[in-house]
Amino acid sequence: MTDRLVYWAYALGWGLLKHLPERVARGLFDGLADYAWRKRGKRVLQLEANLRRVRPELDEAGLRKLSRAGMRSYMRYWMESFRLPVWSRERVARDVRVEGFEHVLAAMEAGRGALVALPHMGNWDLAGTWVAQRGHPFTTVAERLKPERLFDRFVEFREGQGMEVLALTGGSVNVIGTLARRLREGRLVCLVGDRDLSEAGIEVSFFGERTRMPAGPAALCQRTGAALLPVTLWYDGPLLRARIHPEVPVPEEGDRKERTRAMTQAMADVWEEGIRVHPQDWHMLQKFWLADLPVRETVKAPAAGERAPEPAAEAAKP
Repeated sequence: MTDRLVYWAYALGWGLLKHLPERVARGLFDGLADYAWRKRGKRVLQLEANLRRVRPELDEAGLRKLSRAGMRSYMRYWMESFRLPVWSRERVARDVRVEGFEHVLAAMEAGRGALVALPHMGNWDLAGTWVAQRGHPFTTVAERLKPERLFDRFVEFREGQGMEVLALTGGSVNVIGTLARRLREGRLVCLVGDRDLSEAGIEVSFFGERTRMPAGPAALCQRTGAALLPVTLWYDGPLLRARIHPEVPVPEEGDRKERTRAMTQAMADVWEEGIRVHPQDWHMLQKFWLADLPVRETVKAPAAGERAPEPAAEAAKP
């Protein structure tokens, strides 16, 4: 698909979906999810390969049932995101339930700042809108996509929900410095942090296998004194639920690299448990474990049809 077609496909989603009745929009995206699931393209097969690590006890029928639920959850993310600009504050308040927000408030009231780190679960944009509507605007990072106007639409959409969006590349802003400054100001930063397969990623154990996750969240918190708060999200019927877990402390021993590794592993352990309980809401349709990757393969910009642009924790390098 050309850049032009990609742009117009997303523009059609933003322009048309918000005007459809809720039941029609949901049925349409469930149908698209089921079509992709039956077609068994490479992304569905990769989703199943990832879910097999999460739920190894399932037989093939059970795995197929789970992957179908996973595709429906993934497409629900898109359906909700396209419609989110016309959701009322009352709708967001009704459909989002957040546990543990007191951890964020405690850090910010102490002037430390809070870095909320989450995996590709549920609907990040909806959860972020809930936070911003409660008077806590935050800063995040997004990878720059082609065509440029598609990236601009994503930025416009997220800024419209109360987020400050920093472009990972190609901007005039020092991303790392800006994130650190926001945290030192006692403010909130939110980053997706479960996938960074570049050589700079921190190697962790996840469901018993090796993968890499970004060093940025742990490194930034050490640098600024901010609280590192892992989050898990999942769907519960019509609701989106989120749990903000207690702070991951900075270890008292070890050098900076060792402390970063320990904090990243602790964060991965929290996410592992959340994904184990709600595997269908982990939207990981790409290769994730090192065993699936050729030597030195790194993350590339999302292709057409991927969930993009994600707020990129990869921007926050130590």
